[in-house]
Amino acid sequence: MRIVSFAITLLLAIFLGLALPSTGWAVESVRVDPKMKAIDLTPAIERYNSDGDEIRISTAPGRDGIVRRIAVKAREAGTRPDWIVFALTNDTDEQVDRLLVAPHFRLTGSGVLWPDLGATRIAAITASQGIRPDRDDSEDADIFLITLDPGTTVTFVAELRSNNLPQLHLWDANAYKDRVNGLTLYKGIIIGIAGLLALFLTIVFVVKGALIFPAAAALAWAVLAYACIDFGFFQRVFPISEATEQIYRAGAEAVLSATLLVFLFAYLNLNRWHVRYSHVTAFWLLFLGAMVALAIVDPPVASGVARMSIAAVAGIGFVLVIHLATHGYDRAVMLVPTWLLLVAWVAAASFTVVGQLSSDLVPPALVGGLVLVVMLIGFTVMQHAFAGGAFTRGFVNDTERRALALTGAGDIVFDWDVVSDNIFVSPEVEHQLGLKRGSLEGPASAWLDLIHPFDKDRYRLALDAVIEQRRGRLTQDFRLRSSSGAHHWFRLKARPVIGSDGEVLRIVGTLSDVMDSKTAEERLLYDAVHDNLTSLPNRQLFYDRLEAALTFASQDDSLRPTVLVIDIDKLKDANATAGYAAGDSVLLTLSRRLSRLLKPQDTLARISGDEFAIILLSEREPDRIISFADMVRRVVTTPFTYADREIFLTASIGIALHDPQIAARREEVLRNAEIAMAHARRHGGDRIEVFRPTMRSDRSDHFTMETDLRHALERNEMKVLFKPIVRLEDRTIAGFESMLRWDHPRLGRIGPEDFMSIAEETGLIIKLSVFLLEQTGYELAAWQNALEVEPPIFASVNMSSHHLLRHDLLQDVKSVITRAGVIPGTLKIEMTESLVMENPEYSAQMLARLRDLGAGLSLDDFGTGYSALSYLQRFPFDTIKVDESFVRLMASGKPVILRSIVKMAHELGMEIVAEGAESESEAIELYQLGCEYAQGPVFGEPMSTLQARQLVGAAPAAA
Repeated sequence: MRIVSFAITLLLAIFLGLALPSTGWAVESVRVDPKMKAIDLTPAIERYNSDGDEIRISTAPGRDGIVRRIAVKAREAGTRPDWIVFALTNDTDEQVDRLLVAPHFRLTGSGVLWPDLGATRIAAITASQGIRPDRDDSEDADIFLITLDPGTTVTFVAELRSNNLPQLHLWDANAYKDRVNGLTLYKGIIIGIAGLLALFLTIVFVVKGALIFPAAAALAWAVLAYACIDFGFFQRVFPISEATEQIYRAGAEAVLSATLLVFLFAYLNLNRWHVRYSHVTAFWLLFLGAMVALAIVDPPVASGVARMSIAAVAGIGFVLVIHLATHGYDRAVMLVPTWLLLVAWVAAASFTVVGQLSSDLVPPALVGGLVLVVMLIGFTVMQHAFAGGAFTRGFVNDTERRALALTGAGDIVFDWDVVSDNIFVSPEVEHQLGLKRGSLEGPASAWLDLIHPFDKDRYRLALDAVIEQRRGRLTQDFRLRSSSGAHHWFRLKARPVIGSDGEVLRIVGTLSDVMDSKTAEERLLYDAVHDNLTSLPNRQLFYDRLEAALTFASQDDSLRPTVLVIDIDKLKDANATAGYAAGDSVLLTLSRRLSRLLKPQDTLARISGDEFAIILLSEREPDRIISFADMVRRVVTTPFTYADREIFLTASIGIALHDPQIAARREEVLRNAEIAMAHARRHGGDRIEVFRPTMRSDRSDHFTMETDLRHALERNEMKVLFKPIVRLEDRTIAGFESMLRWDHPRLGRIGPEDFMSIAEETGLIIKLSVFLLEQTGYELAAWQNALEVEPPIFASVNMSSHHLLRHDLLQDVKSVITRAGVIPGTLKIEMTESLVMENPEYSAQMLARLRDLGAGLSLDDFGTGYSALSYLQRFPFDTIKVDESFVRLMASGKPVILRSIVKMAHELGMEIVAEGAESESEAIELYQLGCEYAQGPVFGEPMSTLQARQLVGAAPAAA
């Protein structure tokens, strides 16, 4: 019987195993060492092919040694994607954040026949526990932010978009950023060199017209196109799809093979040696042209043929070059070193595509090597084309006589032999700069290392223009670096010397030292836009920089220039008591103090006698701007010491925040900040004010209200009221919406519409929001402890925009939920539709983290804003509060919109709370439309804490 039972059990297990979706055994985890910058996960991943849209995986054993099972569904139902599974272990006591990087295209291991031309690799990643991996935007790779809690082992299941995943790395974020920045700089340099080389060879082709020049220029342009596509530069300039990128990549390789073949044919003049060479070349080019067309239909096949063609051209060309060189053909002899380098490059590329060379630095190095090959080809062509050109001896002697005459006159001789690319200058300039003899002699490019970076392009373009136009007079000012590192101004005056063939042979002229005149000119320009005492920008330069900042901000939403105007209170009194020398000393000290607070992108200016202004670009959040202004205020209030006496000053600071919706002029922005500063000064000084339009006609009691509000919490004047929310199904109390009221000792009870604007202006809104959140959480915990109902009672708290923009909101909510001990999901954070849609991406992240902390999420005033339904699906709200205007439409016999909202919310898995129910008939109709909850006058007005407890049947708190 035991044998029979065992057999039945075994058959049943096999049957269940076949019936279940794709499964996998437990994986071995990889330890994540915080000191390691990158970990190659490619050998550690396990691949699975699913039979359906679901896969079940056994996780790696955690610290407790338990192996668990997780099931992951594909993003699209009914599909059969490929999967990878890997596990990571963080055995430290700190949270570890890493970037998971899967490159779209990787030359290494891409293959020769039907190569992998790149694609999006990972569709989604699911973690067995902890924080969900977030995808980072990248055009070159699939990047996910992985967070590992201390002492955890997390198994990750990734759904693949394609069946090939060539590489998977786990990077430290800073290390990956440094690597990307380094490669970006390298790629930019390579593309710049390739572009200049292609342009130069094209210009030479236009000038000379020989066949080898268009062939070399075409090869250079093909290499430039290949580099731009391989480095992703082309894709950034012209956004294209993955399929189109594969077409361009395959086409670039085919064109590269074709242009390399054309250059070999043209340079070696193969039609001169045998007619069959022409036939073979023509057939080969037609075949490669067909490959370019085939790239549109089947890019992998075209790319594979192109790669084999490049290898064939390099190999056959090497045999031809060696053969012709041994027979004394000069062109072939000159090409031998270059073609040897090309063969070495092809060999390295072959080892790379078959996976023998696997370093990530090899592909960009190969592109750089290809550019080097083309550069050597260009040099070879130029050497062949211009061999033999030189001055006659008599002409050189005449030039030497002219140079001696100029030297006797005290001028510095400048002579550039364009043909041999050699510059000669009189030794006086080398002595003046402290350079070794002959340091300024040599090719023109050697001067670029000594010319000031701002003058290099002008110097180079001026010389190129004279050579191109073959006439004219050159007058150019530039700076040369001395041995000490300082730069000296020189003025070059020169003219071209034209040969018998119309080409520029030399550029001859003089160099003059103009350092004194340039210094005087720069001093005049500096004094025109700077303050004479502090050397800070004056009002005019401040206006120019502010206008530039506003222009850039109109084109880039990430820039939000803020203007601060700082008035030094009672500086005139200090001048009167201690003298004007003391006042000047205070201004100098204050300018140095304020400058230390700024970052390079910020601007500090002195716009009048006792007023400073700041353009703040380094901070963009209102609360951080207020904190910065407070630091400025504290700097001014720090005592100043002059002649053994201390001078105490204060500052009135006005702030004009940037409003992207208003295209304000620079004068208007500064004027707004000055109005706010004057408002601060009128109210006693030593304070900070943010400009509001109402300041132009502000009420006299505004200051009193602000002062009273600052002490309202301390005096226990803020009260929390609770508005009932009723479950329409059985008319029981489902929850409450909490709201603030101010019991002012003089004005009585004040609603939020009368004091919230002041709270937002002064920054007190954060304290009020935290107070409301804490009081609501503790009261909710009391209700839940007294009542055991299902579902549990809930409470909603409305958050302001200032609190949502602060990461402190997460800590505040977590602290309240933990200390109060409320049931997860019952403390609901309400946010208005317009607030959420101000920054949808940021809001989605904040809402997801709030939900993970155990907070419920409610979307308030739905339908009154401008939300997009596509974004609404991304927000993890569990409740939608419908504005009372839709309830009024229902009462007038038009419930169509409300019915649509209810249906949409239910399809998204959300519940509905209808606001503003005024009668029993409206409550019945709301229930019939499908609304779960309602609030309004028919169910009760906002009530005190005691009344709310009595309503739900909870015992009041002891006095």
